[in-house]
Amino acid sequence: MTAAVVIEHLQKSYGTTEAVKDISFEIQPGELFGLLGPNGAGKTTTIRCLCTLAKPDGGRVEVSGFSAIEQPRQVRRCLGYVAQEVALDKVLTGRELLELQAALYHLPRAAAQERITQLIELLGLGEYADQKTGTYSGGLRRRLDLAAGLLHRPDVLVLDEPTVGLDVESRFVVWDFLRQLRDAGTTVLITSHYLEEIDSLADRLAIIDRGVVLAEGSPSELKDKVGGDRVTLRIREFTPEAEAQQAQNKLQTLPFVEEVILNTAQGNTLNLVVQRESNPLTQIERTLHEMGLPTFSLAQSRPSLDDVYLAATGRTLMDAELAAASSRDLKQEKKQQMK
Repeated sequence: MTAAVVIEHLQKSYGTTEAVKDISFEIQPGELFGLLGPNGAGKTTTIRCLCTLAKPDGGRVEVSGFSAIEQPRQVRRCLGYVAQEVALDKVLTGRELLELQAALYHLPRAAAQERITQLIELLGLGEYADQKTGTYSGGLRRRLDLAAGLLHRPDVLVLDEPTVGLDVESRFVVWDFLRQLRDAGTTVLITSHYLEEIDSLADRLAIIDRGVVLAEGSPSELKDKVGGDRVTLRIREFTPEAEAQQAQNKLQTLPFVEEVILNTAQGNTLNLVVQRESNPLTQIERTLHEMGLPTFSLAQSRPSLDDVYLAATGRTLMDAELAAASSRDLKQEKKQQMK
């Protein structure tokens, strides 16, 4: 079976900035695949190369067996692309915008009208279709953008940060629709920096950071590779660092504890990795009691995608987002100083 998407050793730079250093992954037909990583990780550059909007400096990029570099027209016929920024003509109604998009795809008029009616119904746009898009909420604009990307029945739908800025209800509407598309056989590729979005939607995913793929697999596979369960412990509501360090040293000696991390940025919270077959909470609480230390909060959970990201990079996704935002602010400040 021919892969729906093949990317091998993709490279792309802008001046001296390496946006993508070496990215490789494959997506199978009918799969919902996620690219997870912080802003600036290389996700958008990767899909711009995939969608023939940017020319790679090196590597192989294919969609349904066609080369995005050598056969861009064939690739565009196979793809539907929904960009992160929704750009709609506010003067047109939703239906008029879809009719214009259908004309750009050279769809026969009768087939276009049938497809537009179908998508309006599928995406719950019926009562809004004949209103001007300038009156649409963010969720409605995103749904209309999805309809536009699906008009020509693409083999692969590519979405860049599909739910950024949406409220919870609108986000769930988009999620449900993407699952329906996948179940109907459409291959879907989404980029996101929302952990819960990729965890909930993706059959498989690739974690990207600083232009390279750090891990690839299904959410459950990647979590299983990380190891044991996670325990979050706070001794007091406002824990002195000395007490937290004392507890860290003692808990590290327990046979079922694999690792104890002191998180000073979160009020001297202790994060433990423990063996799954153990019953850790009672034993941890007993150990602290014997040390004369109270327990303010104690919780156990299975590994998350953030734990996977932390194991791969040494930092959480939130830390990476903050670092990226700080870097952007610094660059902006330098530009202002140069003016």
